[in-house]
Amino acid sequence: MADEDKGAAKAGNGAAPAAPKEQAPQVKMQILTQFVRDLSFENVLAQKGIGGDVQPDVTVTVNMDAKKRSAENQYEVIIKSTIQSKNKGTEDMLFMLELEYAGVFLVDNVPEDQLHPFLMIECPRMLFPFFRRIVSDVTRDGGFPPLNLENIDFVGIYRQEIMRRQAEMAKGDQPIV
Repeated sequence: MADEDKGAAKAGNGAAPAAPKEQAPQVKMQILTQFVRDLSFENVLAQKGIGGDVQPDVTVTVNMDAKKRSAENQYEVIIKSTIQSKNKGTEDMLFMLELEYAGVFLVDNVPEDQLHPFLMIECPRMLFPFFRRIVSDVTRDGGFPPLNLENIDFVGIYRQEIMRRQAEMAKGDQPIV
């Protein structure tokens, strides 16, 4: 009985019931397909027959690209990478791997001002485990130990690219002396 009285007291306090807040639409991202756009692996070590002590020094460069497709809210996002391994002592090339891995994404309810960072950060994050697996398999099948890439900081890459573009624009705005 006491619980019923408390409930009645709460309802009868004269305050209007809280109106449901209008929520922003839920962001939706779906991978429609993913595929290798381009793949090239060159095993220079096997071709040249480099002998002796081999100490690989691996360099990895990564770029991203995104394009709107003809279908509504569909975008193609591409991770482009060049991976080179050289022998530390002699600087002889051991192998070179070039890979373009793409995904087609359906993206809904992302504000226009946040779409570019979303496509260049979140979409590559979704593709990266598959990209990493291909790199590992190709290097292993090419006669080397599998190359297991560290996680890539797509936020850092995006920020670097924005800073590079801003510096380029500032440089272009200054008069040439």
